[in-house]
Amino acid sequence: MVLIRKVIKTFGVEYLQILDEEGTIDESLRPDLTEDRIKEIYHLMVLARMFDEKLFKLQRMGKIGTYAPIKGQEAAQIGTAFAISKDDWTVPTFREFGVYLARGADRVKLVQVWNGDTRAFHGDAKDLPVAIPVGSQALHGVGIAWASKMRGENKVALTYFGDGATSEGDVLEAFNFAGAFGIPVIFVCQDNQWAISTPRKVQTAAETIAQKAIAFGFKGLQVDGNDVLAVYAATKEAVERARKGEPTLLELLTYRMSDHTTSDDASKYRTEADVHAWDSK
Repeated sequence: MVLIRKVIKTFGVEYLQILDEEGTIDESLRPDLTEDRIKEIYHLMVLARMFDEKLFKLQRMGKIGTYAPIKGQEAAQIGTAFAISKDDWTVPTFREFGVYLARGADRVKLVQVWNGDTRAFHGDAKDLPVAIPVGSQALHGVGIAWASKMRGENKVALTYFGDGATSEGDVLEAFNFAGAFGIPVIFVCQDNQWAISTPRKVQTAAETIAQKAIAFGFKGLQVDGNDVLAVYAATKEAVERARKGEPTLLELLTYRMSDHTTSDDASKYRTEADVHAWDSK
């Protein structure tokens, strides 16, 4: 027997890329950034890469504790953090060193975070400290954004996590609450293709992570996470929606070019060819 069906609603997931792998810009999508602002973004990306390499070496020398490299994810981090105001909030994980740099954290104190000294997060900065539990950041971000809404502050919260965190119940609870109550939060998923040693292809059967937002009643957008212009533009657009009480899920497609942490050896579960395939991106 053939069941008679009718289409109630159709859905789609958009993909945004402005600067392609060859360095060509789609001028019709180019964000409103001055040359000086673009140079500042580039400076922060280079600075993040240099700090990342230095911190990796410091850990190998025994001068700091376990460190999670950000190599390959600079555009995703700088692009999002650069698109919000200083009064907005960020809720990072353990791999958002670039976010802290872009937000103006004290660089000397920031290095000491990996020695257990969290004074870098004191003061007026609205950036939560490094948080290790996977997925917990999503609920924290929703809570902060909800409080802001109740107080009439018109602030938004960016909450970060990786593709692996989307398998955690905390993240799905955060999605549901944000959609149901119109929370001014932006979920930033840095889809770096690996959850420690678990590849993205076995993390979920969903073709995209962005489409998960649809089930909770808000917009999900997939973005070239290595294209800092696209990341910036997508975040700016998401901020505008958030201030109207509309959450957004940004899936930033990128790649973890280094080990999961300095306690990991990625060569045990992926090949050099896999890594090199992303070099040009």
